[in-house]
Amino acid sequence: MGLNDSSPGAMRNGRALSDQWADSVVVRPRTTERHITVHKRLVLGFALSILTLIVVTVVAVVLSVRYEECGGRDRDGAAGESGSRGSAKSNGSRGERSGDRGDEEAVQPWRNSRLPGTVRPRHYDLRLAVNMDNFTFSGDVGIELECVNATRFIVLHTDRLEVRWPAWVFGEHKEKAPGGGAMRVHRHFAYPANQMYVVVLHRELKPMRVYRLKVSFNAAIEDELLGFFRSSYTVQREKRYLAVTQFSPTHARKAFPCFDEPVYKATFSLALRHDAQYSALSNMPVESSTPPQEDGGVTDRFARTPRMSTYYVAWAVCNFTYRETQTDDGVTIRLYARPDAIASGAGDYALHITKRLLGFYQDYFKVQYSLPKLDLLAVPKHPYAAMENWGLSVFVEQKILLDAEVSSASYQMEVTMVVVHEICHQWFGDLVTPVWWEDVWLKEGFAHFFEYVGTDFLFPKWNMEKQRFLTDVLHEVMLLDGLSSSHPISQEVEQAADIDRVFDWIAYKKGAALIRMLANVMGQTLFQKGLNDYLLSHMYGNAARDDLWSKLSQAMRSEGRDIDIGQMMDRWTLQMGYPVVTISKNQSEQLPTHYVTISQEHFLYGQELRSNNSLQWQIPLTVAVGNASSVSAESLIWVHNRSETHRVGQMDDTTWLLGNINQTGYFRVNYDIQNWKLLIQQLHNNPQFIILAGYLPQGVPLQLIGYLPAEPSFLPWHSASRALYQLDKLLDRTDEYSLFSDYVLKQVASRYHQMGWPTNGPGGEGNVLQASYQTEELQRELIMLACSFGNKQCHRQAVAYISDWISSNKNRIPPNIRDIVYCTGVSLMDEDVWEFIWMKFHSTNAVSEKRILLEALTCSDNSFLLNRLLNLSLTSDLVPEQDVIDVIIHVGRNPQGRNLAWKYFREKWDILNARYGEALFMNSKLIGGVTEFLNTEKELNELKDFIKSSGVGAGPAWPRALEIVEGNVRWHHLHRRQFYQWLRKPLN
Repeated sequence: MGLNDSSPGAMRNGRALSDQWADSVVVRPRTTERHITVHKRLVLGFALSILTLIVVTVVAVVLSVRYEECGGRDRDGAAGESGSRGSAKSNGSRGERSGDRGDEEAVQPWRNSRLPGTVRPRHYDLRLAVNMDNFTFSGDVGIELECVNATRFIVLHTDRLEVRWPAWVFGEHKEKAPGGGAMRVHRHFAYPANQMYVVVLHRELKPMRVYRLKVSFNAAIEDELLGFFRSSYTVQREKRYLAVTQFSPTHARKAFPCFDEPVYKATFSLALRHDAQYSALSNMPVESSTPPQEDGGVTDRFARTPRMSTYYVAWAVCNFTYRETQTDDGVTIRLYARPDAIASGAGDYALHITKRLLGFYQDYFKVQYSLPKLDLLAVPKHPYAAMENWGLSVFVEQKILLDAEVSSASYQMEVTMVVVHEICHQWFGDLVTPVWWEDVWLKEGFAHFFEYVGTDFLFPKWNMEKQRFLTDVLHEVMLLDGLSSSHPISQEVEQAADIDRVFDWIAYKKGAALIRMLANVMGQTLFQKGLNDYLLSHMYGNAARDDLWSKLSQAMRSEGRDIDIGQMMDRWTLQMGYPVVTISKNQSEQLPTHYVTISQEHFLYGQELRSNNSLQWQIPLTVAVGNASSVSAESLIWVHNRSETHRVGQMDDTTWLLGNINQTGYFRVNYDIQNWKLLIQQLHNNPQFIILAGYLPQGVPLQLIGYLPAEPSFLPWHSASRALYQLDKLLDRTDEYSLFSDYVLKQVASRYHQMGWPTNGPGGEGNVLQASYQTEELQRELIMLACSFGNKQCHRQAVAYISDWISSNKNRIPPNIRDIVYCTGVSLMDEDVWEFIWMKFHSTNAVSEKRILLEALTCSDNSFLLNRLLNLSLTSDLVPEQDVIDVIIHVGRNPQGRNLAWKYFREKWDILNARYGEALFMNSKLIGGVTEFLNTEKELNELKDFIKSSGVGAGPAWPRALEIVEGNVRWHHLHRRQFYQWLRKPLN
């Protein structure tokens, strides 16, 4: 998936612990008001009564306090021993009322959303017993604690655990704590509001001393996707179960009491008892195992981990098999999966590239992989594509298993990039961890950037970093970051409930884009040097963004380049959005023509661009000038102010200028009208001249796709198709849609017929692992455009392939285009074809094939079948749990299913939110996917009404969805008529 403080618990905004505690509310004892009427003749009697009342009140208060202490302790103890969730809540309410128990206790650190930092863990000794028969587990944990500041409280996290008491706290030396080293527990209670458990001691813990807390607990192995959860699969019609952890970002507390914040790093020793028919995995290798006992149980003890954060702790209980390999350095790599998947070789590809990637990252970062082994675990269901647990990375099967006989080049690329991403996390995230979640992009942005760098290492001809990064990362995140509902990449996070919202595409994709920009400014050598210093300085610890900026600035200064990286990058990380840079040739007679005016302003969709003039950036702008016969070398201009004048070289009326070469900068570029005309002319007359030099414009506007029939390269077609699909979702339900589809087909026709269809079958010389990626992807792109927009020959070919499959029961469809053929066939053919695809979906064991068959079922234009699929996905176990979201989204992408999916989404929102709401990334994906195709006034009003009545608990997903739909509706009002008028004009 994927901050440095000297004292755990200190906050990035500089507030000290005492400042946090000062915010706590102290509850004062209530006193009873008395209304007293005084008569002059009763003054003396009244005085005597007051004196008596004072004495009686003092005695009563003393007695009530003693009674409250005894009664409170007894009640807390009883509740703690019963351990029920209901009693935990009542304990929490008593904790809230405990502010009248002395000045120290009135501080109430459990009321804060962050742990107080007065104690910190050094080591966890965790023992678990897992029962797969009834899906429960129990255990105890001994936590070695270091006291930082004197305190009577030990505050840690628990969630959904039945904590069994008494708990014990021991001093480091017997002589330092009376009673044989044991510290008396005064009382204990849960505070569910912050998922905390509080142990109150009779005596203070002393600074600089070490103590040991021991807690016993038990819980259920949940049938959900967070904490310690269970999953199932089928082997020869026998249902088998496994259980696995997913602790990021705040779910380790569901499995054992712990200090569940990333800055509280500690070492971990795990002993796991389970039935002998299962195997157990964890972060470290098994150190010893007991023989099977009378009850059939065995206990595996795992080696002690390095210092790590709780959310990277992992274990699994399963009866999977594995394949293994070993690096030259002696690191054992194993891939665990279902026995049939291992036997078929579906895990071999990921195992092979993982071995190569460990070597690549060690060479790149100049830092060795830290553990003796790395396990890759493929599970049937998981809330994310994968999770980078140190030494035990967990993947959903679809993102790691690959059958070369049926998998497309696109699927191979997807698997490759997920593996590259997770292996990068073994350094950025596992070895060096962000101090706090506000800088989650420090790990996720790096891992996403290295998806493209690492994939280029494995397959240089794919040219991922210079091509697919632009369309799949840069352009995509700019669409989101150009909305007024966007946010800075570094966000303040206070409440645990807010943590999930930082795991979005801004953190991943904008983070990657900013890192790429920085790498290009610094140059490869200095960039690697800075990363090496950063990793070595903070290994096994935590770091914040300022720590990274410091190391990168030092690397720059080592070569005499005095650039303050922190000053530059704070503008990009602490401000939302990005600038549009406008370059205008000099129009002044006072300056020669080789001067240009460069201005910047905050870019926003659907808003006046100057709506926020307070935002400015330090912009590294690369520029080149050229004409029909030559192009200059690129130069770098730093833009600091709102408007500046710069010299760029001699230019005349025939010279064009191009900014942001290779789009390495995270900003858009605009030009004066004359420069745009020169660039358009260059594209039409000699497009290869610009493209082969790597100088692509920001995108390929619709007006320019007239040059595409002569374009032989994949990237311009890929960029154009993404723009065309964006227009398609706006127009596909309009009366004049055929004007648009006909125009697209005219541009596609000649290149489509020239490229043709792939002729090689599965297992031939053109096998996915050997094929030319660029050629296959261009061919695939053209076939997809042709079939999507209604090319009759494309439709006939797809129908012929499906018919041949049904009649022969042999699938001769080339793997790289199966998804296109399946979808086209289902949309054009009758209900029997849908049933055939449904049957194949259930019978295949190849996970890549299973996924595209499921997506094909959403392409039908039969409302009954679509509604049936939606209901079966949500209410049965026929569709994997994490795929339900994709089914709803893909039905919504289908123009015939859009209203159906939107209606179904609203009707089932309570069920969907209950199932996926805690995994906010999945919930955001669902909300965005279902709503992004809405574009009518009626649908906009329905969305507003639904948000008003039900749209809570999904972070920024609802405001973003509303802004996108408003933009869709606005586009129809402002541009649709003009757009169709343009299409009616004859092509020239």
